[in-house]
Amino acid sequence: MSAVRALRIAAAAEAVSLAVLLVNLATAHVEAISSLVGPLHGIAYLEVIVLTLLQPAVPGARWRAVVPGVGGLLAAHRLGAREGQPS
Repeated sequence: MSAVRALRIAAAAEAVSLAVLLVNLATAHVEAISSLVGPLHGIAYLEVIVLTLLQPAVPGARWRAVVPGVGGLLAAHRLGAREGQPS
């Protein structure tokens, strides 16, 4: 598996987990969901940052990775464009 693909998977997990947390907060606010999904979101967020830092430097990719929620997707897009991969 390529590093950019791993980054895309982690970025998708981060975005989905953030969406679940926000929907839970806006609706029922079930504590069990927050307790389960919150740490998963944190791990995915850190994984996105680490996977981006392990890549060769691409202008703007590292700064994009630290944006919560969508930053990983933006960084993966930027790194994929560098490798000539389709978005």
